[in-house]
Amino acid sequence: MRVKIINKSNNSLPEYATSFSAGMDLRADLSKSVTLKPLERALIPTGLFIELPVGYEAQIRPRSGLAVKHGISVLNSPGTIDADYRGEIRVVLVNLSNDEFVVNHGERICQMVVAAHATVEWELCDELEESDRGVGGFGHTGKH
Repeated sequence: MRVKIINKSNNSLPEYATSFSAGMDLRADLSKSVTLKPLERALIPTGLFIELPVGYEAQIRPRSGLAVKHGISVLNSPGTIDADYRGEIRVVLVNLSNDEFVVNHGERICQMVVAAHATVEWELCDELEESDRGVGGFGHTGKH
């Protein structure tokens, strides 16, 4: 699938790290570094603008390496970029560690996964079909 992209940063375009990667790394587009104190969040620009086809979204997800090594995550994970959004992709990073973390220009800050989605029409009714699970949720299966 081809997707139109504008890159106003001097970073390379997002790319897959391996042949079977689902996500592409996005990089920070910063004129100066941003320091995230513990429990602090910041909106980090990427300099990227995309035009997704109708029926697709881009999901913004944390990078596992930043999460495990530094406690850095994407606050509204997964963030969603809708097909009709034309603004800059910006990422809400949060520092969940006890140490400050410095975000530098060009740093890989998140993963972006492009995925198809359905659009639903609601059918109002008075009851739903029975299922084996029924109304059980949040640990109801008892499986470990």
